[in-house]
Amino acid sequence: MTTLMLALATAFVLLVTCPGPARVAEAGDIRAFVTDQAGRPIEDVVVRAVAVSGTTLPVKPARETVDQINKEFVPYVKPIVVESSVTFPNKDNIRHHVYSFSPAKTFELPLYIGTPATPIVFDRPGVVTIGCNIHDWMIGYIYVAETPYVGKTGRDGKIRLENLSPGRYVVLVWHPRLQDAEEATRRAVTIDGPAAVDLAWQLTLKPELRPRRAPIPGQHGYR
Repeated sequence: MTTLMLALATAFVLLVTCPGPARVAEAGDIRAFVTDQAGRPIEDVVVRAVAVSGTTLPVKPARETVDQINKEFVPYVKPIVVESSVTFPNKDNIRHHVYSFSPAKTFELPLYIGTPATPIVFDRPGVVTIGCNIHDWMIGYIYVAETPYVGKTGRDGKIRLENLSPGRYVVLVWHPRLQDAEEATRRAVTIDGPAAVDLAWQLTLKPELRPRRAPIPGQHGYR
């Protein structure tokens, strides 16, 4: 056998016996739908997927904002990832005093108008309840997640978490009025392709406990 024939035969054997590059599994999505005990869609439900196995995207802190508009925190519920910074612009024409005593983050922004010079960094996962010392009904929530796969439902009760890396996940939901523990909502999900996984929850909500806004005596509107 000539040298050329031997080289060709060796190349053929390698082509047949050696596997090609492994197929990379494609990312997938989770579509969540959340209703209350009466079957009505729930807005502002935080949905997060936590990886149990597989390779996930890194958590990338971001610069976030919670406004104060018409004596309310906007948005009412704000999901963020851990180590993100949040500014609290006061867009009203009166002063607000923003604070939190939550274990995940304790802070205080004394009476001010405009935007505080230094944002607050949320460096621990958990739920942070924020309030205003001047207006009792001003209550909001910042949900600090340890995973990049987090979002909240819209008015239709739906949220889509996108581009989850292949692997196994635990998916949980949370709402300020959730009656049961968040852990009781957990679902196991496997992402192994580009098809979306559909999940649905029916939650029991507690009554609204926020103090009602007081009307201004002799005027239209509220304090």
